[in-house]
Order: sequence, then C-alpha cells, then structure tokens
Amino acid sequence: MTVFEDLESQVRSYCRNWPVVFDTAKGSRLTDVDGNSYLDFFGGAGALNYGHNPEVLKKPLIEYLTGDGITHGLDMYTRAKGEFLDTFQETILNPRGLDYKVQFPGPTGANAVESALKLARKITGKEALINFTNAFHGMTLGALSVTGNSMKRGGAGIPLVHSTPMPFDNYFDGKMPDFLWFEKVLDDTGSSLNEPAAVIVETVQGEGGLNPARIEWLQGLEDLCRRKGLLLIVDDVQMGCGRTGPFFSFEVAGIKPDIVTISKSISGYGMPMALVLMKPEHDQWGPGEHNGTFRGNNPAFVTATHALRNWWTDDTLEKDTVRKGEKIEEGFNKIVADNRGTEMFAKGRGLARGIQFEGEGLAEKIAGKAFEHRLLLETAGPNDEVLKLLPPLTTSDDEIDEGLGIIAESVRTVTGS
Repeated sequence: MTVFEDLESQVRSYCRNWPVVFDTAKGSRLTDVDGNSYLDFFGGAGALNYGHNPEVLKKPLIEYLTGDGITHGLDMYTRAKGEFLDTFQETILNPRGLDYKVQFPGPTGANAVESALKLARKITGKEALINFTNAFHGMTLGALSVTGNSMKRGGAGIPLVHSTPMPFDNYFDGKMPDFLWFEKVLDDTGSSLNEPAAVIVETVQGEGGLNPARIEWLQGLEDLCRRKGLLLIVDDVQMGCGRTGPFFSFEVAGIKPDIVTISKSISGYGMPMALVLMKPEHDQWGPGEHNGTFRGNNPAFVTATHALRNWWTDDTLEKDTVRKGEKIEEGFNKIVADNRGTEMFAKGRGLARGIQFEGEGLAEKIAGKAFEHRLLLETAGPNDEVLKLLPPLTTSDDEIDEGLGIIAESVRTVTGS
C-alpha cells in the first residue's frame, strides 16, 4: 500500500477504514489481493444497487465495447442514448404517470444537483433556496450551499450563501408542528427571508444519518410548495433506483416533484451517469447553458437500459427490497433489545438502514470491528453516530443473516453489553 500513501492525496477517506488492497468483486462480495473475501454492506455508497459485476449487465456491456460502440458522445444522438430514453419512458415514467423531460448533466450526483439549482433559479428569477437540517447534496459549491454538515461546508473556503436551512422532519422530536417556522418566515414581511426559488429535499437523509421523512411530512411539504409558489426538488441520488423499495423514493408519498436528481445506481454497473428530470414546462434551458464533457457516457447508457429491462418491468425487486429491509429492521431491533445497557435505536427505510448510537465514537468502533470480521460498513450523521448499511438490493437472505450476525457480535464486543 506504499504507493497510495506516498502519492495519493490526504483527502482519501474510505481506504483509511479498510486498509487492504481490493482486487475483484462479484455480487455482494469483494476480494482482496490476498484472496480474502469481504461481505459488502456499503454498496459503493449506493452506486451498486444490483451488486458488483452483474452478469445480465456485463454481457451487453462487453458486446457493446467489442462492437466498437460509441463511448464518448457529449450530447450527440446515439443509439445507446436513444434506447435508454425509450426504455426509461416505457418502464419508469409512463407506468407511474410521470411526465418529465430528461437532462444529462455531468455524470455525478453533485452535478445533477448543481443543474437543478441553476434551473430553479432560471425558471423563477429568484436566487434564494430552502434546504433542510442535516441534508447532504454534494461537494461542489452549489451543492455544498444546501448541505448541512459543517465539516464538509468548511472545505469550501468561502461563504456559502443564498440558501436558508429549515428543520427536517422530526428535528424537534415531534414537539413542534410541521413547517411552523418555515411557513411563519415565508409569510412574515419582517423575517428577512429572501423569497426562495425552490426547496430541495431528500426523502431519506443518507449521509445525514438515515433520517426518513414521514409520508405525511412529504405530502405537507409538497402542499406548502404549491401554496407558496415554490418549486420542489427531490434529491434522489442515493435513495432512488429502488433503494427504499419503489424506483423513486418519493412514490410512497404520492407526490410529484417539479425537478428530480438521479445518479449513483442509474447506470446499474457503478459507472458515472446522472439525470435531471423536470416537468416539461420547466425545461427552459438554452442550448449548452449547462453542459459537460462527460455527460454522454454511452457504456453507462447500455448498462442502465439493461438494468431497467431486467429489474423494473414488474414489482418483484421492489417487493423484495421492502421485505429484506424489514428483515434487517427486525435484526436491528433484536440487537437493540439485546444490548439495553447501550443507548441506541434502529432507523431507515427499505435497504437504507442504520443504528444510531448515543455514545461518542461507538458507531465508528463497531464498523471497525465488523471490518475485522470482513464486513464493509460505513458511518453517517453529523458526528458519525450512525452505523449505515446500503447493501446491494440483490443481496441474498443468507448474506443478510451473515451480516447481521457480524454486526451483533461487533456491537457486543465494542459495548461490552
């Protein structure tokens, strides 16, 4: 590992927690150069919803590459892009009654967010935005301006302005009515709040600590936006593509955002790709007004198309994800019950699950102990207080049981309870 420590920037992070050199990966497992197998409950931070190197995607990808298919296409018309758009409309948009235009921004979630924020300002002519406490939307300057984490915001090196945070669902532990402060400052001409263009929200806050918004809270937010003339942006970068069960995480609430950002698992193969979805009346871009050299990643279009055809022509994966999520929740509740001497509780939705620990550093220590047993986990929350699971949606029940067993043993070892 000398080459990494000698040449790679200090900014590296995940590798510090998993100090081995990985070599191959398949399904829900990675293998290091020494042949050790690791169960992956990290899932590329949500970019590997269908696991590592799924055969149903690898075969068409290899055929496309060996056939000299276009790899770099900017926003040129290509067969691969056309097939993706047709498939996305037929399998995702039309069955859900969603009428969206599709934009291909740069190939990351942060770029999709940047594009969405720019578009909202262009549509409304207003500069201000509303975000939520503990939100995470990306590491570029616009995305950071609507992100809550103080450490990540501090990395910007300049003031992050033109956004105002509001309390996310249950921020006050149910002691205040929903949107009391938000609506008050919107209506009060003496509040000093600049009139906002849009609200950006995650239905389940991932990096913020696996905080799921209640269905009625999301419905109330949409109603508030409609009454006050605000655009509603849902950031579905990490929780979309089936992570919570349905393809879009907001489906359970029956809401229809004005703008949606998608990335991470949309390619299905861990390749860079991102989408911005917008209602047709909001497609007010001029040609080239937001562009990027790598917005036309055609191999990603190929795997994305086959991922939709393989997993989203019916509701089998959706139902299985919900079931597996309930299985993990049951396992987590048992861990909590078996360790009453340690203050903690389970949280999350679908296959985005976590355990929040009140003791400082506990989640990080438990993740470290799990790694010793060859299970990959990360932490989340403003103080890394949440043990976070994003296993591939295709993870088997036996693998879930295996992972739960390792977590339970790691919690017992670290807490001594």
